[in-house]
Amino acid sequence: MKEKFTELLSNLNIVLSEKQYLDFLKYYQLLVEWNSKTNLTAITEFEEVFIKHFYDSLCITKACKFDSQTVLDVGSGAGFPSIPLKIIYNDIKVTIIDSLGKRIKFLEALIDELGIDVELIHDRAENHQLKNHYDIVTARAVSKLQVLSELCIPFVKVRGHFIALKGPNYDEELNSSLSTIKILGSDKPVVYEYNLLDQKRALIMCDKITLTQNKYPRNYSQIKSKPL
Repeated sequence: MKEKFTELLSNLNIVLSEKQYLDFLKYYQLLVEWNSKTNLTAITEFEEVFIKHFYDSLCITKACKFDSQTVLDVGSGAGFPSIPLKIIYNDIKVTIIDSLGKRIKFLEALIDELGIDVELIHDRAENHQLKNHYDIVTARAVSKLQVLSELCIPFVKVRGHFIALKGPNYDEELNSSLSTIKILGSDKPVVYEYNLLDQKRALIMCDKITLTQNKYPRNYSQIKSKPL
């Protein structure tokens, strides 16, 4: 698997070091250990985790280069995509916000095991205070794009990026989200498609062009019942 993973990452112009590979091994082992008592992922087979979680997370580099930016990962779950990014690009400053305490506890154990510096916030995204602040805000498989946009774009700084990682059926979500994305201060999204094994995947990137009004994001129940 090491050779296959290394080859996949080389297609992303990522040169995997031995230490980084060992960090991914530690990540996998801890994920499986915790998943036996806490439901973190339905994917636990060794090769599938490396491809469908680790590699898929790093495919975000198809849309954006990472070096020393501030990154907010909304609803990160078991740490995707931000922890794989942090393993490869140690200079990025990662903040993860997640509302479930069991996920935060896993992430605390993970960053301790890996010896990496990541800020963890146990809260709902709409309660976060640092609006118009981060270079990049990411979200993977959290909610529909119209809802997700309001939970993420307010925290992106002007000239920063919101990047949503989506599955094959993103078209309808994208079309229904265009007005929401504009209201929140972002330009028209750019879509980067790629294949993950036999499945089409997409990165939807929104460039922030104006400040988001301070009233956003609204309460989650409002976002869900009355989308912008």
